[in-house]
Amino acid sequence: MSRITEKSPKDCATKQSLTKFNKLNKKLLIYLSTFFLTLLSFIFLVWLILHPTKPQFSLKQADINQLNLSRPSNILNSSIHLTIQSNNPNKRVGIYYDEFLIHASYKGQIITQDTFLPPFYEDHEETTIQSVILIGNQQFVGPSLGYQVINDQRTGKLGLNFRILGKLRWKLGNWVSGKHDFSANCVTVIPFGDRFSSPFMSSIQGTECSATI
Repeated sequence: MSRITEKSPKDCATKQSLTKFNKLNKKLLIYLSTFFLTLLSFIFLVWLILHPTKPQFSLKQADINQLNLSRPSNILNSSIHLTIQSNNPNKRVGIYYDEFLIHASYKGQIITQDTFLPPFYEDHEETTIQSVILIGNQQFVGPSLGYQVINDQRTGKLGLNFRILGKLRWKLGNWVSGKHDFSANCVTVIPFGDRFSSPFMSSIQGTECSATI
């Protein structure tokens, strides 16, 4: 004779409660997954559309008014007049430049002090041209610079490097981002005079600078 087992009403009620609970958990998991997937898709879409393009810099003019090296003390005095162009290529994003400084170097040695430009704002697809004078008063340089100068005198060309450093913020509508470090490196070759103390003039048309953020 086979045994007949019957479930009590209490057991049935417990089973139904567990089934409802599992269904509720599955629905909640599906809703949460859908919500986060939609949120991530929206964020990615905004990033894809509005991801800012880094600013562009170029060196328009470089006039060297003074470049005197005293030997054997290796003390350099210099005065360089620069015209710098910055361009915001973004169609929807503006740029706040909170810090903007520049200095000149020759053969890897810094020959001017850092010169700060006032903070400024650059709107969508806007171009800004600024003029700055870099000064190096009693700037100590390494002893090898004198020999490198002699070599450049022979070739008739002087290679200078202008380094831009600063901090910027992106602006989209009323939203403004946090500060981001940026830098740009501008390399140019200037005709060299017969003497190191003679003035140099260089007309540069759109020397592009490599920028990083």
